[in-house]
This record gives sequence, structure tokens and C-alpha cells, in this order.
Amino acid sequence: MKWTHSIGIDEAGRGPLAGPITLAALCCPKEFKGFKFNFPIKDSKQMTLDRRNIVCKILKNLKNKGEINFSVTHIKHTSIDKHGITKCARNGIKRCLKKLEIKPSDTRILLDGTLYAPEEFNNQKTIIRGDEKVKIIALASIIAKVSRDKRMVNLSKKFPQYGFEIHKGYGTKMHKKSIKKHGISMIHRRTFIK
Repeated sequence: MKWTHSIGIDEAGRGPLAGPITLAALCCPKEFKGFKFNFPIKDSKQMTLDRRNIVCKILKNLKNKGEINFSVTHIKHTSIDKHGITKCARNGIKRCLKKLEIKPSDTRILLDGTLYAPEEFNNQKTIIRGDEKVKIIALASIIAKVSRDKRMVNLSKKFPQYGFEIHKGYGTKMHKKSIKKHGISMIHRRTFIK
């Protein structure tokens, strides 16, 4: 099958009790060999904040030069409550691919875990633990995590009593304690809180 571009897709924020799920799609020409980092690229959760930020800065520079492209989509907590996390992830992938404006016939898509692209992208492969095995998926996971973490830090200013800047909405002891004390906020996922 002929393809001219490779796309890696991953998400961040599947498990938190608050905030969006964030999808990222990273698109590179088939012949692109320009990813040069001074450290190993891993799944975003296995990298330090500093390293994730360095990676994103490099990727933004490459995007500005027109050498690569990427897109990010946040799906709100209200959609997660209404449609469920799987459907929201699917919609996020659709949005990311639409933003990239690329023909399905021109692309090979590699996705992490349980993610799938729309059917028209028939050259796609879902790889279990793909963010640990495939660089383009790992880079997409870093873009998604950095983008979502920034969103949660911004939301923490609006809801300072929950500590979103620390735990990013995940169900930590601190977060659960603050929910017991203050109740749930406007950005909590009601279907995730028992």
C-alpha cells in the first residue's frame, strides 16, 4: 500500500476524575528522519516534565518550519459523562485527523492501546503499549500529556481548592480528600466519581 505520511496517535487523561481527555496526532512525511533528541524517547508518563517540555519545544519548531505537523483536541468532561470515554476518544481522533487535512489514502496510522481511527483510514494499526514501542506514538503521547497538563494547571486557577496543578485531575488521595471537603466542581466527571 502506498502512503506518503505516517501518523502517530495517543491520548492523555483517560483515567482522571476531572478535566478533559486529550488526543494528539503527529504527522510526518515517510522520508522524515529529523527527530534528534539527546535522551531516549519513551511513553510520556515515564519522562520528566523538563524532558517532555524540551520534546514539545523541538516538535513545535519542526512544525513551524513545515517539516512535520501535529494537532491536539480536548474533549470536555461533559461529553465524557454523556457519551463515555471510548466514544469521546474516537471523536477526538476524528477531530485531530480533520485538523491535519490529509487524505486517508496518503497515510499510515499507528495508534496506542485500544484506539482506532475512522474506517476510511484503512492503513491503520493499533499497537498495545505502542507509546513504549513506537517513537511516533510516544511523541504523540508527549504532545497530548503536555497539552492536557497545561489545561489542568490553567483550570487550577479557577478551582484552587482541588490542587489540579499537582495531580492534574487524577484520583490521588489529596484529590479525593478535597472532593470530600468541597464537593465536586463544574469540571469533575460525574460518571467517574462513586
